[in-house]
Amino acid sequence: MTTSTHELQDLLDNNKRWAAETEAQEPGFFSRLLQQQTPQYLWIGCADSRVPANELVDLLPGDLFVHRNVANVVVHSDLNCLSVMQFAVDHLKVRHIIVVGHSNCGGVKAALLDMRVGLVENWIRHVQDVRHMHSDWLATVAESRRVDALCELNVLEQARNACHTTVVQDAWARGQEVVVHGWVYGLHNGLLEDLSITAGSAAEVDPAYRRALTKVKTRFAPAA
Repeated sequence: MTTSTHELQDLLDNNKRWAAETEAQEPGFFSRLLQQQTPQYLWIGCADSRVPANELVDLLPGDLFVHRNVANVVVHSDLNCLSVMQFAVDHLKVRHIIVVGHSNCGGVKAALLDMRVGLVENWIRHVQDVRHMHSDWLATVAESRRVDALCELNVLEQARNACHTTVVQDAWARGQEVVVHGWVYGLHNGLLEDLSITAGSAAEVDPAYRRALTKVKTRFAPAA
């Protein structure tokens, strides 16, 4: 059946089938889910439709708290993202915050190439800040790999930003276990890669960032 502009019956039918299959595989799933959500993970990822958070890590609804925006940006002025983080950390008591970028990200590409893409240009200025910060090194990366290099740099910077938020800093100060991670997803192979920026305390942030940055630069270094 072809979905018209005004009718989305395909999606509603898909939902009914999914709900029935989920309940058949795990009887009582939805009634239990209704009572509480106790995710251990907060996923901060890109809004790209090719990067579905739960599916990538094979987790059911209720297991992963998710926030998504263009180019997986974490900035201190974004009250939307900060509110999600605070609810996840203070109320849901998540133990892990994972900032996840992906290869060939359109937002990152636009930031790298100064593309005119409308209102979102103002948002990806945050990614352009990352580009400017690492411009000398990015110039040494092969042009064909430069977008992906900036994608990974952007994950490092946004993960570091997450560590510096008042939400995470306050959690660490009161002894709450919260670990921040930075990952990248390969659209070409469906695999997630840990970029090694992993910090569970304020003292671990800078060493983790330096370690991860060295690994990114080594991976994208010109062939000898």
